[in-house]
Amino acid sequence: MTGGRVPILMYHAVSTSPNDATRALSVTPEAFAEQMALIGDLGLTPVRTAELAARWRSGEPLPERPVLITFDDGYEGVHRHALPVLAQHGFPATVFVSTGWLRGPHDTGGGLDTMLDWDQVRELAEADVEIGGHSHTHPQLDQLPESRLRSELILCREIISDQLGTVPASFAYPYGYSSRRVREAVRETGYAQALAVNNGLARRRQGPYGLTRLTVRRSTGIEEFGRMVEGRAIARTFAGDRALTKGYALVRRARQVRRKAIRSRV
Repeated sequence: MTGGRVPILMYHAVSTSPNDATRALSVTPEAFAEQMALIGDLGLTPVRTAELAARWRSGEPLPERPVLITFDDGYEGVHRHALPVLAQHGFPATVFVSTGWLRGPHDTGGGLDTMLDWDQVRELAEADVEIGGHSHTHPQLDQLPESRLRSELILCREIISDQLGTVPASFAYPYGYSSRRVREAVRETGYAQALAVNNGLARRRQGPYGLTRLTVRRSTGIEEFGRMVEGRAIARTFAGDRALTKGYALVRRARQVRRKAIRSRV
């Protein structure tokens, strides 16, 4: 792994029997355990999102061979299956929760599979897991009007603060989508750093609100995973993803232009 480039792993569900909506971006408990064991065998040092960003801001050196383990959305399997493995290795991690998807008083019913409840989130927080924000209802933030965008960010932050007694410092963009407007809103609503996707290694020059992650999915084999955490052959591994992302970005921009044109005629 080249100095100054950090692999940030993006997980979703950890499940033996995921549903169709979460299967592709899930991993089995056995695969997750094997992947964490490899991180240990390779001598990598997991750190939390807030620690990475704070050290890059201050110029303080990172631990040797750092890696980040992150989970999006807030699936129950993170507590049931991932937490015991993380604890076994003494690895910190970050879980980005969509507060309206979690079971409990703020549940909007949008969760894609069995989600964490707040007692489980508190247990994660007590076990060296950073809890970050992932919006309230998991929309495409760059498609929202300003008032709804701010509401998604503020509500998520306030609910986490109320439930855990600590203010979340880190954020992950739902679907990885952001824009300059979204990044400014994330900063202005009090998050100190935010993660995208883009399937590349994170670098300090990306800035604290555009750090890149690597997608770990059900089809990720252990050899491919090893290359990812060592920063090898990243472009080749994710070539197909990048082509799809660029194509979909063009479609989404065209939709935005059409919506603006329609609004201007009303």
